Amino acid sequence: MEPILETRKLSCVYSQGTPFEHKALIDVDFQAYPGEYVGIIGHTGSGKSTLIQHLNGLLKPTSGQVLLHGKDIWESKQSVREAKFHVGLVFQYPEYQLFEETVYQDIAFGPKNMKLSADEIDRRVHEAAAFVGLTERHLKKSPFELSGGQKRRVAIAGVIAMEPEVLILDEPTAGLDPAGRDAILANIHKYHEARNATIILVSHSMEEVARSVDRIVVVNDAQIPFTGTPREVFSHSQELRKMGLGIPQVTQVFQRLKAMGLPIEDDCVYTMEEAKAVLMALYRKEVG
Repeated sequence: MEPILETRKLSCVYSQGTPFEHKALIDVDFQAYPGEYVGIIGHTGSGKSTLIQHLNGLLKPTSGQVLLHGKDIWESKQSVREAKFHVGLVFQYPEYQLFEETVYQDIAFGPKNMKLSADEIDRRVHEAAAFVGLTERHLKKSPFELSGGQKRRVAIAGVIAMEPEVLILDEPTAGLDPAGRDAILANIHKYHEARNATIILVSHSMEEVARSVDRIVVVNDAQIPFTGTPREVFSHSQELRKMGLGIPQVTQVFQRLKAMGLPIEDDCVYTMEEAKAVLMALYRKEVG
């Protein structure tokens, strides 16, 4: 299968040629495939935010390429513009970017820029609102009357309404309480399942990534040292700790239990569902 979105030898240098020169990305090769749910993890300053801002043409590479369906998005002004519609990017704390008088108008802003018909815009607004759990009553309100979690949903709906093939979310649950975090992740999962869109989730929460994604990309010191399934990535616990990253708490617990002598064959447990299955198997073995 060919990647829907990829980078080839992507490098980004800020303030090049000055005393403040900083290499944010160095020869990065990244791929995302149709329908895939990808997690990107890395410590603050690792380069992950710089990477995702290149994926829809917000930043131009110092060198290297960003390819959408095999075509360099910087081939022309038109291709850069099209990339912004095909690759949707939701920034961290996106609710601070709301500005229209009503929720409906805020969600409709992107589709209007796509020069769509009024009927098509209306369809997209209502479908996007439904994906994130907003009702007709919400659509008529000012976004500034809503709670923080509801504002976050409006901002995400505004990007979903453009029906991007790739949806990138930078820390979409930052600052939310547990219920709010679970609701946002469920909304994203619903969109992923319904549209088979490619999702790229940037997160500091190892638990959040572990239970959501198909594959994890680790960013460290402006490069990608390794990528793999959650099980594969979290098996590199020592390397992740050296990078300033952790592993899910449940994984730490099971590694500790194994070190204490419990007969746990596989200590790379990274979700509560897996933990329950392993513990139940141990219990049956003991009582059986």
